[in-house]
Amino acid sequence: MCKTEASQKLLGKKASMRISNSHLQQLTIFTTVLTGAGIGTMYYLLQKNFAASDYHRLALQELEACPVAMESLGAPPLKVHNIHLTDRYNRVDKHTAQIKIPVTGIKSGGYLCASSLRDPNTNRWNLKQAVLKLREGNAIDLLNPPSTTAQSHAAGHADGVDVGRWH
Repeated sequence: MCKTEASQKLLGKKASMRISNSHLQQLTIFTTVLTGAGIGTMYYLLQKNFAASDYHRLALQELEACPVAMESLGAPPLKVHNIHLTDRYNRVDKHTAQIKIPVTGIKSGGYLCASSLRDPNTNRWNLKQAVLKLREGNAIDLLNPPSTTAQSHAAGHADGVDVGRWH
């Protein structure tokens, strides 16, 4: 076979391999939908993992056990929203977890800011800090909550609690 015959065969194959614009559009749409579904699935699974974690559960139990905080929110009903995955304050590794959980009630809303440490012996999470930071600017330390009678005075002050970076 000579060079010209081989090149003509190659050109013939290239010509038959052309794809129409409609096929390219269909391929683009299919790829976009598949990518979007994959991202949506990953987002759902990450949120599900956060909600199922002990450090998340412990923080919410502490919030629900504090009548002052629940009254400030106007809860029950308490609505727990998805964690903002792009929030730089949400950090979890093998030994520490720091999360900011958006919560709302009938009266108000805010963030439940919690820090937890994993006990290396028992491999269980222990809540180190839990603060409800309300939209109005008040902060309630859930591990040392104010009494119900002193709620109006103490709800604005979470003495000794570092909430300055939780905005």
